[in-house]
Amino acid sequence: MKSQTTDISRNFIHKMTKEEKIAFLKAFTCLANSDGHFDKEEKEFIGEIAYLYGLDKKARDEIMKENDAEEVIREVSKIKNRRAELELIKEMCMLAHANGVFSDEETLFIGRVGKAMGVEPEKVAQISRWVIDRLIWLEEAKLIFEEK
Repeated sequence: MKSQTTDISRNFIHKMTKEEKIAFLKAFTCLANSDGHFDKEEKEFIGEIAYLYGLDKKARDEIMKENDAEEVIREVSKIKNRRAELELIKEMCMLAHANGVFSDEETLFIGRVGKAMGVEPEKVAQISRWVIDRLIWLEEAKLIFEEK
């Protein structure tokens, strides 16, 4: 997962408030728990992003506990920055694919978060397809360049 988190725009992160960062990561935790399995890869993904966001240990601990999905959806619905909304959907799609299984529960939660923020279902689907294409491209690169 490490290589997938490095493309987050550092300029974008610096424009986010601490509350927005926490809401993002709580959405990730809810997403990771939505299929009933909070996998090691998902925890690492969230931890890496929390580190990139510069959040302290107390905030990271708060984020990693199980959060109520309805409360998290209310928190992310307050985000009104279009770029922030689209980045959240992208990162959630990447997280959903972290363990190699994109469940119906994960799809539904991403859709609910998108709807709460006013992101059109077509845009959510477009972002999801882009993430899948990117993951395929990265796997093909491993084969082409004989990486193990």
